[in-house]
Amino acid sequence: MDWRDEGIVLSARPYGETGAILELFTRDQGRHLGLVHGGAGPRMRSVLQPGNKLKAHWRARLSDQLGTYQVELVRPLAGLLMDDPLALLALSAASAICGVVPEREAHPALFDGYEVLLETLQDGAVWPAIFVRFELGLLQELGFGLDLTRCAATGVRDDLIYVSPKSGGAVSRVAGEPYKDKLFRLPGFLVGSQAGEASPGDVAEGFRLTGHFLERHLFAAHGRHLPDARLRLMEKIAAMAK
Repeated sequence: MDWRDEGIVLSARPYGETGAILELFTRDQGRHLGLVHGGAGPRMRSVLQPGNKLKAHWRARLSDQLGTYQVELVRPLAGLLMDDPLALLALSAASAICGVVPEREAHPALFDGYEVLLETLQDGAVWPAIFVRFELGLLQELGFGLDLTRCAATGVRDDLIYVSPKSGGAVSRVAGEPYKDKLFRLPGFLVGSQAGEASPGDVAEGFRLTGHFLERHLFAAHGRHLPDARLRLMEKIAAMAK
């Protein structure tokens, strides 16, 4: 029971007098926990910050044990965002959202998407739209993908401007008009040729859309709610769009 990989810190919590339980997201091992001896000390606390990339060596006698980590810092992210409160909040929200990924289940595509998101957090003009796309990818990877390519009611692929809160399918303007007050608006940057063009209003609507399905399919199923950091981020993004 021994592996080495690079991973991104999701969380670290104190354990005993000097240790810490490290929650690491790795490409090949998935979301994986382990004990870091001395992890609560001042030197290691700065290493075990969410968003930091580490080299990790995990060992245990048996596969179902918590095991122990030996880690080495590769790239510090948290420190680079200290002067950007919104980006720090986004980092906290992203780390909390990834906590819903099943433990010890590899999702390499999701890990790659998470790395892309973190790499953009220093660019405030880019990361909000990437965050929405990452959450759509998370839903897809865990089996709850939204079909935004054709109308759930008619099958047409043009003029898709709504999303059903029940099915997660896109709805065309004509089919959705009678029910528009009950439907989500489909942000243009998530659709076909409009992809990449994200206004503040579209981004805010994207956060509302993905938040609904994350809570419904992934968090509520385990008796949980969207993490507080994710809710606060959605509120901040919505306020900026007004």
